[in-house]
Amino acid sequence: MKFFIQYLKRLVLLSFGGIISSTGYATTVNISASLATPVMQAGKTQTTFLKVGLTGFSLPTQRERSASNLAIVIDKSGSMSGDRIERAKEAAIMAIESLGANDIVSVIAFDHRVEVVAPASKVLDKMLITQAIKNIQVGGHTGLFAGVSKGAFEVRKFLDKTRVNRVILLSDGQANVGPSSPAELGQLGNMLAREGISVSTIGLGTGYNEDLMTQLASYSDGNHFFVANSRDLAQVFQKEFGDVGTVVAQDVELNIRLKRGVRPLRLIGREGEITNGVVHLRINQLNSQQEKYAILEVEVPPGKSGENVDIAAVEVAYLNMQSRNKDQFTRSVAVGFAHSPELVAKSVDKKVMVSAVQQIANENNKQALQLRDQGKVSEAKRLMESNASYLSSNARSLGNDNVPTPELEAQAIETKNQATQIDSEDSSKWGALRKGMRADQYKIEKQSK
Repeated sequence: MKFFIQYLKRLVLLSFGGIISSTGYATTVNISASLATPVMQAGKTQTTFLKVGLTGFSLPTQRERSASNLAIVIDKSGSMSGDRIERAKEAAIMAIESLGANDIVSVIAFDHRVEVVAPASKVLDKMLITQAIKNIQVGGHTGLFAGVSKGAFEVRKFLDKTRVNRVILLSDGQANVGPSSPAELGQLGNMLAREGISVSTIGLGTGYNEDLMTQLASYSDGNHFFVANSRDLAQVFQKEFGDVGTVVAQDVELNIRLKRGVRPLRLIGREGEITNGVVHLRINQLNSQQEKYAILEVEVPPGKSGENVDIAAVEVAYLNMQSRNKDQFTRSVAVGFAHSPELVAKSVDKKVMVSAVQQIANENNKQALQLRDQGKVSEAKRLMESNASYLSSNARSLGNDNVPTPELEAQAIETKNQATQIDSEDSSKWGALRKGMRADQYKIEKQSK
């Protein structure tokens, strides 16, 4: 027991929170590095999950919101006629009203041509921008790639790392003019991310390509929304513009340097690079009070009972949007070893395990979707039903006082519901379900709000 207490005291040092300012508020990102099994069975090789979490500090008042540099890109192709384009205009105008005089915005409308409705400028004359939006007329095909590219062009006019640089795309249709594959749009998103520009995508109705829209958002670390009904656009725009104002860190670079003998097995959820025992990840933006994390499965070599061994060094660097400084932190991650199975079981970090289970289940659901796309409907259904059971079982075992873990229980219920519908032969119902599933999967993968 003495060993266990000493180990937990050391473990506390691995979670390092934000520096507290004279106002009483944290002014740096809270960073934690934790193992799912911080005490492991002595004498044998084992695997465990390492979670590195970053939580944005609180913004005390609205005055501290981040300055933005935004491009609103609206699909005005023929399919957007009627209520859709009118709701899109209303949502965009409402969003413009939420911006301050120091914010920069541009508005682009596209069909098979691209129109700069309002060039990038500070939001000084809202009436002028509003009137320009009201004048948008529908017609033509969907040149999505060109629309996003023009939005990025407008953002580049005032590109500034101390601003939130973002393209917000709304479309209801398939890209059918110019580059149109998910891979091509993903490459565009990747290129923009390297410039410090994120792309958030809003898919309206059931006619758009959800794989394309999520690829574009994913590679640039933006948000993705599925909006089944145009009347919900205002709410989604409000959420997205609120997200922009609460960014507290940008250009987040995360390196996990594993000690000799510790082997990286896989990253779960997030994309990253693993080279010679070093895991590198990049997160474009982090919001206030939001946690984004990476889960790494590692193989740990045998240790002796009573030992505490450093297994990794975590390095985090990011641009602090409040101080405008580059913050950097380095900490060690250690594991202890014991012969007692009870001691090992007692040390399990349930929060880390919950995050790992969420991401593993999400990967399973993505695999089920691929099986359904390949026509293997029965296999997809069985995988989702098995996945729902996996989530429910872990919700109970990782809960407290016989109360299941809420997030795993909710994910289990949603997975079970989706499993009952995945074999639907109604193409319209399946289209809506698929878009909802992709949106849910994206949200879990990116830990979006």
